[in-house]
Amino acid sequence: MKIGLIILGLVLSLTPLFAGELDAYRLYNTLGEEISYEQMIDALDQADIVLFGEMHDNPIAHWLEKEVSKSLYEKVGEKLVLGAEMFEADNQLIMDEYLQGFIKTSHFEENVRLWNNYSTDYKPLVEFAVENNLNFVATNIPRRYANMVARGGFESLEQLSDEAKGFIAPLPLSYFPEADCYKQMMGMTGMPGKMHADNLPKAQASKDATMAYFISRNLKKNGLFLHFNGRYHSDNHESIILYLNEYAPESKVITISTSLNEDLSIPAEDKGIADFIIVVPESMTRTY
Repeated sequence: MKIGLIILGLVLSLTPLFAGELDAYRLYNTLGEEISYEQMIDALDQADIVLFGEMHDNPIAHWLEKEVSKSLYEKVGEKLVLGAEMFEADNQLIMDEYLQGFIKTSHFEENVRLWNNYSTDYKPLVEFAVENNLNFVATNIPRRYANMVARGGFESLEQLSDEAKGFIAPLPLSYFPEADCYKQMMGMTGMPGKMHADNLPKAQASKDATMAYFISRNLKKNGLFLHFNGRYHSDNHESIILYLNEYAPESKVITISTSLNEDLSIPAEDKGIADFIIVVPESMTRTY
């Protein structure tokens, strides 16, 4: 009996040690202070727009996107709106038909231009919207139009029909060449085909502007828009936020970013990149 109690005591005393070694993530505020998930959710509840900056292949970020959706739905109910970079604006009709139950899952998935990791990483978010009667907004510029900008600059978009322009932020697009998010992309080499390196940041800006525009167009009064995008589109309060300042200047925007560090401490260079930073072990399995 005594031996059993001793073994049980050892197990209980060692459990926190092993649990700590197996932590899947830690959360930090913009100052680099560790916080709880509940603290982050309470803060997000005060926003009009939340930009969740993911690493596209990171399973913890994708799991937390679903969990944050659930937690915010518990706070605001059907005033929650979801949206994502991973869906292009000209697919909104198909998205709406699926959300309303008009078409089958197979027809939706056959007709929308889905990312390769849709079934594991983004389908749970779409299905959450279906199950809870939420709007899900396809915010991104159609990739063929972003490619036009990469080859011919913003001016190339003026050639499009009025119908096509309806899937892009209003022309002419503003541009912020001095923003670090675009300066870092200037002069990149090795561009394929007829793409011009100086137009690469403009193509990125066309995505940021269009995402911001469709977020702003779908805000609900006293609601909350939760948007999923690659971290580059919202880090350092640039990119999408530069255009939200234009399209929805009165909105309160809160950002989340994702970072990697094996010991789960926040990397020094990532302090301040977002309002909240998720740190995941570098050894974490990737989704692709």
